[in-house]
Amino acid sequence: MKKINKIFKKNKSLSLDLYLEKILYDKDAGYYQNFNPFGAKGDFVTAPNISNIFCEMITIWLVSFWESLKKPKNLNFVELGPGNGDLCIILLKTLKNFPEAFRSIKIILYEKSKKLREIQEKRIVEKNVSWINDLKKIKKGPTVFFGNEFLDALPIKQFKKINGEFFERYATLKKKEVKFIYKKAKNKEIIKLKNYKLTKNNGIIEYPEYGFKELNTMCNRIKELNGGLLFIDYGFNVNQGQDTLQSVMKHKYNKIEKNIGKADITSLVNFDLYKKYFNYQGLKVENVISQSKFLQKMGIIERFNIASKNLSFDDRSNMYLRLKRLIDPKFMGENFKVMFAKNKKCKFSLAFK
Repeated sequence: MKKINKIFKKNKSLSLDLYLEKILYDKDAGYYQNFNPFGAKGDFVTAPNISNIFCEMITIWLVSFWESLKKPKNLNFVELGPGNGDLCIILLKTLKNFPEAFRSIKIILYEKSKKLREIQEKRIVEKNVSWINDLKKIKKGPTVFFGNEFLDALPIKQFKKINGEFFERYATLKKKEVKFIYKKAKNKEIIKLKNYKLTKNNGIIEYPEYGFKELNTMCNRIKELNGGLLFIDYGFNVNQGQDTLQSVMKHKYNKIEKNIGKADITSLVNFDLYKKYFNYQGLKVENVISQSKFLQKMGIIERFNIASKNLSFDDRSNMYLRLKRLIDPKFMGENFKVMFAKNKKCKFSLAFK
């Protein structure tokens, strides 16, 4: 409770995105600063935790991108929010099958959590891997930014339209409990919503202002140095006007006002909105496709057949169930989407055509 009191010490109420930023990323109270949320012992699992083959497909895509640029001697691969390091470890292992690419691709891990960075540094020991906390330090070389379940973890604003007027959601502390209220929205906030054509319908409007600020530097790097952004996340293409905030703890649903700083809070990604954002930034966006389509276009089924050929029945079954979880429409296959935004001069579009 002391940590929560500290968050509200200077303000009686906080806009939703500022509140989420503090309870997720604050150095004292932040969830990601104090917990390792990944894996069976954590709160959730992500695709790299589910199957090595997922990581292999990302590596093949990256090597193909590098080849499309005529094999530059330096290409940056920036993983956004590397978690416990699973993807990076398999990516390095797979890259070693392509010696020239392995020598040319520099892996940069962008991690805000001190705790997770310590875990990564213990698990990942390679000369061509470095950590960064300021993306502006990337000064040369074409750059690929990759985020798996990165966008959904970025704080969002929420607005509600009532009788033609707009109200913004805030968090406030009352009698030692966090409550959510709505205040009349400022005109400058309404203008931002109108710029993205978000004000037409009633219901909840979600706006990732924090995320847009995070992405601004990445977009500038891509326009200046060449490259692109590849995002895989849980989300939708058509806005339904719903509140998509959700919280999990120990792999179970958690009310967002409970277990503050001890549970993960995310929101569904509005890919149509991010597509507009990238277009406004001067990047070209390929079609937003399902995770299932992306992985199958990259050859994940063929890779499964090769990798499982000499396995025992039990091991093959286990690998198959993991594959199914990634590509089956009933699981992650359709709910997770893949977006690729790139420098307009870039012709690469593997898996998106």
